[in-house]
Amino acid sequence: MRAVDLFDEGVEVPCIARELRVSEKSVYQWRRTWRTGGREALCSGGPCGCGCRLGPYLQARLAMWLDEGPAAHGWADDQVWTAARARTLIGRKFHFSCSVLGVTRLVHRMCCSVQMPARPAAERGADAIIVWREATWQEVRPSGRRPARSSASGTKRA
Repeated sequence: MRAVDLFDEGVEVPCIARELRVSEKSVYQWRRTWRTGGREALCSGGPCGCGCRLGPYLQARLAMWLDEGPAAHGWADDQVWTAARARTLIGRKFHFSCSVLGVTRLVHRMCCSVQMPARPAAERGADAIIVWREATWQEVRPSGRRPARSSASGTKRA
């Protein structure tokens, strides 16, 4: 919109490009669009790409199925939704496929997040962690000394 203001003032294209730190070609394209469609033609058209194939109603149904848990849909080994499982569920219920990344983005837009356990595992031994931290870590920890400065060339200095 700053470019439109400068067009109205009669500023030359190279000056506009320098001020806005863009190429002159972009400024010429903006000016052509502005002349044919006005200020509204230069407004953002929103994010690019295809819209979501699941409308609000279908997203609500998907959220309901996700709330039921993986066991209700055939995954009895553990109770964790992964993006791959959600993708499979979408394929089964809605009969179309989408990418794992697309499912991840969809689930995040639906205000779901990565699942975290409600409490620490019962098998976790606090005493074993303390022993490891005090004994084993001291042995394997890096010394903290940095390597000496060296030349990157393969020849010796004269």
